Amino acid sequence: MMDAKQKTAAGCITWLTGLSAAGKTTLAIAVGAALEAQGVAHRVLDGDRLRATLCRDLGFTRADREENVRRIFKLAAEEAQQGTVVLVAAIAPYRSVRDELRAASPVEFFEVFVDAPLAVCEERDPKGLYRRARAGELKGLTGVDDPYEAPMTPDARCRTDMETVEESCARVLALLTPWTTD
Repeated sequence: MMDAKQKTAAGCITWLTGLSAAGKTTLAIAVGAALEAQGVAHRVLDGDRLRATLCRDLGFTRADREENVRRIFKLAAEEAQQGTVVLVAAIAPYRSVRDELRAASPVEFFEVFVDAPLAVCEERDPKGLYRRARAGELKGLTGVDDPYEAPMTPDARCRTDMETVEESCARVLALLTPWTTD
């Protein structure tokens, strides 16, 4: 654990993990807006956008998913070491890799479980992934026919099926107090 002076000199990584359509990106954007209003240097790294750029060469095997998460982490760590509060919105389905990242992090690392039941995520389904998986058109969807390993002891748990975006945002901001207060 870093002391308070070291923490605020460096940024931090706040990794929002959960199923597709759980609300990770929505929450990261809301937290980012709150940080912006306070003048806190921050960056949102969205897993879907990075899949299309930094990780476009990767598929959806377990090894490729693990590599995807490691690449995102590397980018997040580089930015956080420069004093940025980095908000990562990426499924990161495997607990062992998330634990590996936390252990390797050169800055404070927070794991936020963006928790919505599979049924709720399927109702939301903004990209049509669950519909396609249930129709047999898509294989290997996390939570359907590929595992999602929920965090055992996340730093925060946001029940996006039961609380507002503002309530979830407040939970995440509570973790970031060393960066948001003088």
